Amino acid sequence: MNKAIYRYELRQRWSSVGIWIGSLAGIVLIFMSLFSSFSADMAAMNQMLEKFPPEFKAMFGLTALDLATLEGYYAFCFIFCQLCLAIQAANYGLSLVSVEEAELTADFLLTRPLSRPTILTSKLLAALTSLLVTQICFWAASLASITLFKGNAQYELNAIFLLFGSIVIFQLIFFSVGLLISLLVRRMRSVTPWSLGLALGTYVISAFNGILGDAKLEYLSPFKHFEPGKIIRNLQYDTRLVLLDVALVILAVGVSYWLYQKRDIASPS
Repeated sequence: MNKAIYRYELRQRWSSVGIWIGSLAGIVLIFMSLFSSFSADMAAMNQMLEKFPPEFKAMFGLTALDLATLEGYYAFCFIFCQLCLAIQAANYGLSLVSVEEAELTADFLLTRPLSRPTILTSKLLAALTSLLVTQICFWAASLASITLFKGNAQYELNAIFLLFGSIVIFQLIFFSVGLLISLLVRRMRSVTPWSLGLALGTYVISAFNGILGDAKLEYLSPFKHFEPGKIIRNLQYDTRLVLLDVALVILAVGVSYWLYQKRDIASPS
C-alpha cells in the first residue's frame, strides 16, 4: 500500500462520507422520533397490514415484521437505510478507477514508480475505510436514536446488532461488484446511473422474489440475503447465502486485480 495515495483518496471522499452519514442519521432520527407517537396504535396498524395482499407485504419486506415491537419498527426503517448503503457502496466501487480514466488522469498515476496492484490496493483500502467510517457512524446514530425515542418499549438488542453486522458484508457485495463492472466497461463517463441501477435493480429483484416466491431469484439480490424481518425473527443470518456472498466478494476483487493489471489506460494525447 502507498500511504500518499491512501491519504489522497481519503481526502477526496470525506465530503461524500459526511453527506452519506448525515443522510442516514437523518433517516433514522426521523423514523425513530415517530415511534412514540405511533407505538400506541401499532397493534391496529399490524391488523391493517394483515388485510393487505401477501404479495404487497412481500414486495416491501413487511411479511416477517412486527411493527408493534421496537426492533420490528427499526427494521422497517432499516430497509430504506439498506438502499442508501447499497448506492454508496456501489458508487465507491464503480468510481474507484473509472473516474480517473474518464478524466484522462489515470496515465499520470500509472507513470509513478508503483505497481498497479499497489495502486489498486491503496485506493481500495481508502474506499473501504470510508465505508467503515460510514457504518460506525450509522451504528452510533441508530443506537442514539433508539435510546432517545424508545420510551418504555423493550427490545432485543441482539437483533439490532445482527442488523448492524449485516451492513459490512452487504456493502462489500455492492462495492466489489461495482469495482468489477467498472473494469469490464471500456469507458464509464458517469458512475451515478450505474450505481443507482445496480442498487435499485437488485432491490426490484428482491421485490419480485417476494411476489413470485421464486427461490432462484433470492440468489441475485443481497437484499434477500440480509432481509431485516428474517434476521430479527430468526436471530441469525442465512449461513448458506452469507458464504455465497463472501465467495462473490473474493471472486470479484480477485478478477478486478487481474483486469486492472491488463487494462489499457487512455491518455489525453
